Amino acid sequence: MKRPELAAKLGPFVASGALLTLFVTPIYAAPDTATTSAASILLAQATPPSAGSSATAPQKARNPDQKFIEEAAHGGMAEVEAGKLAQKQASAAPVKSFAEHMVTDHTKANDQLKQIAMTKGTTLPTDMDRSHKRNIEKLGKLQGTEFDREYMKMMVADHKKTVSLFEKEAKSGKDPELKKFAATLLPDLQKHLQMAQSTEQELKKSSATVDQRNRLATTK
Repeated sequence: MKRPELAAKLGPFVASGALLTLFVTPIYAAPDTATTSAASILLAQATPPSAGSSATAPQKARNPDQKFIEEAAHGGMAEVEAGKLAQKQASAAPVKSFAEHMVTDHTKANDQLKQIAMTKGTTLPTDMDRSHKRNIEKLGKLQGTEFDREYMKMMVADHKKTVSLFEKEAKSGKDPELKKFAATLLPDLQKHLQMAQSTEQELKKSSATVDQRNRLATTK
């Protein structure tokens, strides 16, 4: 059979095959984007983060009673150290007297807290935290009236924080022994705050009187 005749007879079949190829090829060549996206999401969720990944497990929060123990210990040590420093470097008698009370009372409170911690198998901090250390170092560079002023200013601020800390533990603490310790010591701390505020006011009045005398002396 001649080629033209063969081509004429095969023409319809060739055209049908080409048409079938046209419709079938995209079905197999192009993947289902929706299925692919879903599979990718599932794979990403199932794959654990690598060592260099930024995803980290959430850290366990500190027990509130343990936090109270640590903060009370840091504050108590700072009160004793600042009081000892004031006994050496303060100039005003009321400041020295206040400092003596702080050393005595807070040393006693620190010992009580240490005993409670021991019964619970808890280790207390052996040194002040950085914030209290900086304050003590700053005080150590001062002398006389300047020391008196800064020391009493610090005592007022610190005792406000300490009273708030002990009030919270006495009201909301979970450990009965720590809760009792906070409630028992709270009246003394409130008294310390009142003493600090009154001593600071006394220093301010005294300083104002001295300044007035100096101004009168210079005008004569």
